[in-house]
Amino acid sequence: MQTKNELLRALRSIDHRGYPAYKSLRGSYDFGNYVLHIVHVQGDPFASPSELAVTVKARDAQWPAAFCSRYETRVALQDMILRRFSSRLREVSGKAGGSGKSGNMSASRPGQEILDRSACQLGGDGDVTLRFYAGFPAAGRTVLSGELEKMLFHFLPDIVRDTAVADAWQEKIIRDVINLAEDQAFLRSELERLSLCAFVADGAVLPRESGISQKPLKDALPFRSPEEDRITLNLPHHGTISGMAVKRGITLIIGGGYHGKSTLLKALERGVYNHIAGDGREYVVTDETAVKIRAEDGRCVNGDDISLFINRLPNEKDTTAFFTENASGSTSQAASVVEAMECGSRTLLMDEDTCATNFMVRDALMQRIVSADEEPITPFSDRMRALYENAGISTVLVAGSSGAFFSRADTIIQMDHYEPKDVTEKVRRIVPSESKRETASGSSREEKDRGSGAAFRPDQSRRFPRPGSDFQEQRGRVKHKNLGMEGFVIGRGETDLRLVEQLADREQSECLARTFLLMAKGDMNGRVNVRSLVNDWEETFRKEGFGMYGEHGQVSGDMAKPRKEELAEAISRCRGLVWR
Repeated sequence: MQTKNELLRALRSIDHRGYPAYKSLRGSYDFGNYVLHIVHVQGDPFASPSELAVTVKARDAQWPAAFCSRYETRVALQDMILRRFSSRLREVSGKAGGSGKSGNMSASRPGQEILDRSACQLGGDGDVTLRFYAGFPAAGRTVLSGELEKMLFHFLPDIVRDTAVADAWQEKIIRDVINLAEDQAFLRSELERLSLCAFVADGAVLPRESGISQKPLKDALPFRSPEEDRITLNLPHHGTISGMAVKRGITLIIGGGYHGKSTLLKALERGVYNHIAGDGREYVVTDETAVKIRAEDGRCVNGDDISLFINRLPNEKDTTAFFTENASGSTSQAASVVEAMECGSRTLLMDEDTCATNFMVRDALMQRIVSADEEPITPFSDRMRALYENAGISTVLVAGSSGAFFSRADTIIQMDHYEPKDVTEKVRRIVPSESKRETASGSSREEKDRGSGAAFRPDQSRRFPRPGSDFQEQRGRVKHKNLGMEGFVIGRGETDLRLVEQLADREQSECLARTFLLMAKGDMNGRVNVRSLVNDWEETFRKEGFGMYGEHGQVSGDMAKPRKEELAEAISRCRGLVWR
């Protein structure tokens, strides 16, 4: 390791030389209370900015060991530090001049969710690593050492001191962040203890600012739980809190158009993540295994056993190992359900507006005209009850147009001007006669499936992926491209994630792509099934964190940890894998 004075001399020695001279600066430099790492130097001033990192040792950072040793509080502190670090970099970005991206300074910009990000990492002992990007200044293609000196020796030291060192923070800010993280962890543990799918706190603000913004809508009506579903909990720091308990089983969310049905479901979708203070959804928590299910016309399906919902196709295609490059609405949704089951999800989230109608329900009249023997689809309405009773898989469903789900539901919530009302008893007074007529007609397959629990317990996946030709190395590496929330490309094969709605950040997509590349080198070998792949990845990440992606000890600062459920969804949608 070299000193900062050696960096300064090297920097001044290349002033006004050609841009490639910057590459000689790669390495690590001791600045006294932190170490600067110049990891990658851009090829020219118009290329993607250079990658840098700083490491502050625990003795200098002074973050309490008790906060760093627990995952929930560590991630919350990382998020807090990164938000200020990113903001401070933006304040000085562009103040050093030059061509192209000269003088730009940036780091990951977190949204409303609190995610584990590679841009800021706290070690278990309190070390802090911050990863960021800087455009090395140039006039044309000529090095401007004085401008880079300004960035690294004048701007950066103050920013590091103001963000990575605990003494720079007000004690109340740190305590509030830790308290919220511990309260959120407690709420999640209560879901399990109380057999709940979710909890929505009274006073929560669910509507978002717009379709492209996750910030809370100003002047939105605060959430108020129906009395029948309200529970009261005592959080470790916040104290008493009340809200709506979404019990395990089948919950319907109904109501007129624009009354808040989908808004509530969206909040439950994102409730698998913790949210920052002021978001409005800080105390909206959902079963961490919950998966949003929808129709995805055109997606690929790789060997799923969808016979639970679809069989006896006219073309005699095997639905116990179903493959297609261009799925219909019904086959894509059937695949998504069994993939969620395969991954171990305990809660399915659905919105009728984004589902395939023929997959979800067949009314009594249609069943009398087209008999069960003539219809290859067993609708989800005929399976949802058995999925819960035989496999413990709950469903939360927004239903706006069909009453066929009423007789299967345990709880029915009506949204009326964004206010939830429990209408379960009201519906039960109306529905019984209709449901009896349906059962008497013999059209429903649900009764036939009771007791056949094996069909609903996919304890072991039968799908074993291995890399195809897209994963072949070219010039010693496999190229990949992050498409943000749309997915990623490996080689020439695209993995389409546009309709995987619980991805919260483009950096999760980057992490998924790098996970594929890592798995392709070993675990994804055609002998390990999907469930084992994602569970093994989760365990390895728990032990190694983003270090598992490091090349020569260096980790990029553009990744955020996805859930294992999103990893499973990405594997299932990858067109570059070979399956057996």
